[in-house]
Amino acid sequence: MEQQEFLDTLRAEGYAEPVLVQRAANGRLDDHAHPFEAKALILKGEIRVHAGGEIKIYRPGDVFHVRRDEPHRESYGPDGVEYLSGRR
Repeated sequence: MEQQEFLDTLRAEGYAEPVLVQRAANGRLDDHAHPFEAKALILKGEIRVHAGGEIKIYRPGDVFHVRRDEPHRESYGPDGVEYLSGRR
């Protein structure tokens, strides 16, 4: 998905202005959950989201979605990851 299309989608779906998130190469966040729903567009790098017994890999142009209070963990590729995250 292109960045402008993503921004338009966030607005239409009632998300707050997105924040830019950057994570270091080969990093990770252990099991956690957020008190908000998040939708994110990958700009650079790679993220693996482990949720519901599945591991999904997202790269530039991909969008991932995490529900409010959904337990998950994240790991990042050799170049880290940078993404725009809308929250509601």
